[in-house]
Amino acid sequence: MTRQILWVATFFVVLVWSAISPKDYYTWILEVFPALVAFGLLAWTRKSFPLTPLANILILVHCIILMVGGHYTYAEVPLFDWIREGLDQGRNNYDKLGHFAQGFVPALVTREIVIRFKVFNNRNWRNFFIVCFCLGFSAFYELIEWWVALFSEAAADSFLGTQGYVWDTQSDMFLALIGAVVALAALGRLHDRQLRQLG
Repeated sequence: MTRQILWVATFFVVLVWSAISPKDYYTWILEVFPALVAFGLLAWTRKSFPLTPLANILILVHCIILMVGGHYTYAEVPLFDWIREGLDQGRNNYDKLGHFAQGFVPALVTREIVIRFKVFNNRNWRNFFIVCFCLGFSAFYELIEWWVALFSEAAADSFLGTQGYVWDTQSDMFLALIGAVVALAALGRLHDRQLRQLG
């Protein structure tokens, strides 16, 4: 229970901070909406389908990434401006962290669901499906960004965050792919232990 209270408190502290004077409220809503959906789904399923501590922590981290990006916009997060200047980079790469997380976190959550529902008997097929799902999820998110840009020119630049990079969409999906593969390789054993403890 203490862990759940800490999770919820952290979520709302960052959410409230994020909502105070963001760069643009419309962009903030677009960026933070997936975090609010995640919160709603976790609240709805917390008794019927509680997730492992690892999955819950990763979801919270991803929500924080979304809320920070919503507050500043992904192209203007100060820490990544400093990194850009320090490493002489051509752009603020906070959005790349977000897209890496977009593969990393869903990979573990998807892994948890397919293992607990015994969807696959073969580990290799399971991992292949998880990576494909994460790529599909990333591609669908890129389509959402495109649709928002078509229907709302005012928020297009802030929400898309391409910063003039012509291969932004492809690199976003590639980073989600890398995130999914890294998550499966790095956290699979820890996740298995927590799944056994969950029973």
